[in-house]
Amino acid sequence: MSELFVKDREAVAPGEKLAEGMDYIPAKGAYRLGESIYAQELGLVQIDGRAIKLVPLSGAYVPKREDVIIVKIIDITMSGWRVDTRSAYSGMIGLRDGSSDFIAKGADLTRYFRIGDYVVAKITNVTSQMLIDLSAVGPGLKRLRGGQVIEVGCKKVPRVIGKKGSMVSMIKDATGCMITVGQNGRIWVNGEPKGQILAVETIKKIVKEAHTSGLTDKIRSYLIGRADELGLEHSLSADGGEE
Repeated sequence: MSELFVKDREAVAPGEKLAEGMDYIPAKGAYRLGESIYAQELGLVQIDGRAIKLVPLSGAYVPKREDVIIVKIIDITMSGWRVDTRSAYSGMIGLRDGSSDFIAKGADLTRYFRIGDYVVAKITNVTSQMLIDLSAVGPGLKRLRGGQVIEVGCKKVPRVIGKKGSMVSMIKDATGCMITVGQNGRIWVNGEPKGQILAVETIKKIVKEAHTSGLTDKIRSYLIGRADELGLEHSLSADGGEE
């Protein structure tokens, strides 16, 4: 007889037994050994019918084509800007991908990006040798001005964003901040001082409690309480709707 030892959205550690019997099928992050299914990594259990998979909660960022990430300019060359992708591999924004303007060779590239600048960029290509090309031209792609950049584990990014953007939208509504979340775990927050402080506090709380159930309701209550304490106007209500 088959038996399930975990609940949906439960946090599990590597090697933890998830199920017994052949009625369940291991999916991403889980594996079968004999008639038992075990966790392959630290993550949240996701049960979909007979399939058991894990949403990882730890691990380094691995660059992928089409990812939108926040990069840091670390060098300027004749052909463009070298960037820190917050992975084991740096990337390049070429002259054609740095601006919608025509940039002539030999131009002063610091007019566009300086060393230390943060930029929202899209990965356009990743070669088998992990050479990474990025573009800063397109909707939402830009140099970030003002505010602050914080870093979280890239595996926690889906929890910060929430289902269909619900979590990050809730933070924006409560704090009045502009927030950009990069898939590499860098997050830009810009707003009035009190709102910015609350937004950063909330993101850190989400990351710390990412493994817990009912997280959206917990964060909503936290935002309402802290926003009221700080005197921030917001449209959040305890039932999840707008006031």
